[in-house]
Amino acid sequence: MAQRAKKIFLASEIDDDVITPASAPLRDFTQPWLDLNDKAVLITGGTGSFGKHFVRTIIGQYKPRRVVIFSRDEMKQYEMQQVFPTEQYPFMRYFIGDVRDRDRLELAMRDVDYVIHAAALKQVPTAEYNPFECIRTNVFGAENVVSASLRRNVRKVIALSTDKAANPVNLYGASKLASDKIFVAANNLAGADGTRFAVVRYGNVAGSRGSVLPFFKKLAEGGARELPITDPRMTRFWITLTQGVNFVLSSMELSRGGEIFVPKIPSTTITGLASLIGPALGHKVVGIRPGEKLHETMIPADDSHWTVELDDRYVILASFAAAAREAYLNRGAKPVCEDFCYSSDANPERLDARGLQQLLLEAFA
Repeated sequence: MAQRAKKIFLASEIDDDVITPASAPLRDFTQPWLDLNDKAVLITGGTGSFGKHFVRTIIGQYKPRRVVIFSRDEMKQYEMQQVFPTEQYPFMRYFIGDVRDRDRLELAMRDVDYVIHAAALKQVPTAEYNPFECIRTNVFGAENVVSASLRRNVRKVIALSTDKAANPVNLYGASKLASDKIFVAANNLAGADGTRFAVVRYGNVAGSRGSVLPFFKKLAEGGARELPITDPRMTRFWITLTQGVNFVLSSMELSRGGEIFVPKIPSTTITGLASLIGPALGHKVVGIRPGEKLHETMIPADDSHWTVELDDRYVILASFAAAAREAYLNRGAKPVCEDFCYSSDANPERLDARGLQQLLLEAFA
């Protein structure tokens, strides 16, 4: 991280004598451990922030047989090949393709053990303005990933979702909710011994493309006098890329099919975030954009009947998965209370100044 950026992130004064639960180290989500040694993994949308960090992680921890980057942007693939060249990493494969193309997906999944589905149109305003394109990628693309995985007898598939899929108010969230339903129901098509499908759902990824953190950081370093705030009351869940990758890997190991995994992660107000990044800068309230929520929800109250709690995550179980419920209860999971709702404003884990600094330092390390 640049020296100036460190100064921005460490500018707030912190009382070392005050330690709150939110100041505890961020969960690492490394357990249970998934063995990817001598396995083949395919990542759709693999040139994005998640895909690049995922590759960096598995290169450091495993000796995979093959890692397939499946995406449609040749320039991003070229740039990624400069970081992970096949000469140095002979197990790397780069496939130009679109999740809208089922035949290309099926070809790329030959002899693949695990699939991480990260490809999506994710910008809320873009989805609102281009609804047909959003549906073709996020919904029809999900169907194609399911079909190709079944035909190629992939062992397990994990689809990346979003907090916006819970009680959606915009098309992006609605399309991801539809995608979640597709992956959960796909287990009915696979049969008892076929491909297992599951979903991970988490909040804003600190430091990723499209996150407000790099935007605030750029403004603060560029000499801005104030930072734009949508609403002073707004809260969001936060997770780092490292946590996100670990959460996907451990959830894939846990998965029995049909689950939606939700990590226990902290939340904070947008004003708290802005105050730490630019402590000397003013705030300008610009209003909530169309399709944006004041607070985000990852588990609606209507899903509490199917939700169990582990030490570091919640698991929304499929209504048809009675055996899976028993298996989770046997490993120490507990049912949540009736009408339980996991939302960013009611989240008991809130980031104080120390916790925010830890998040930012990990995000931009």
